[in-house]
Amino acid sequence: MIYVDHQRIENATGHETAWMLLGKMYQKQFGTEMPQIRRSERGKPYFIDGTIHFSLTHTPHHAFCVLSDCPVGIDAEEMDRKINPRLSEKILSPTEKERYSSSKNPSQALLRLWVLKEAQVKCSGEGLRGYPNHSDFSPEDPRIQILEGCFVAIIQKENPYAV
Repeated sequence: MIYVDHQRIENATGHETAWMLLGKMYQKQFGTEMPQIRRSERGKPYFIDGTIHFSLTHTPHHAFCVLSDCPVGIDAEEMDRKINPRLSEKILSPTEKERYSSSKNPSQALLRLWVLKEAQVKCSGEGLRGYPNHSDFSPEDPRIQILEGCFVAIIQKENPYAV
């Protein structure tokens, strides 16, 4: 089970909009107020009952939320965001650097790789420590969607209880 929604940021911060969106989504999907939220040692928010997992992200213009029955992470970046290409040297693994360098649009490839990395660390709860250059993502990863002019990546762990 996975539910994704987004909302344009208008009269609140991106952070506030994302949290309001989470409350609306939970109410819509489950018909009740959302349970209490705690934070893990590394800061990952979670519902105290542990049955539903969520992740939030926002860009300057949009907030995104995902609900799932297993650990999940979401990240988004505006497709037109300017990103310093030197960042690729710090955050990409050797394989990712090859894919980035051979891309027809390196700027978008770097953004796509970045949202995958962020979604992965949000899913795991580890957070970004140092430079996240030990992964093996592709800019063409099917877990990247385009929503509202943003690259949006959603990564979830397998649910060991799924039938």
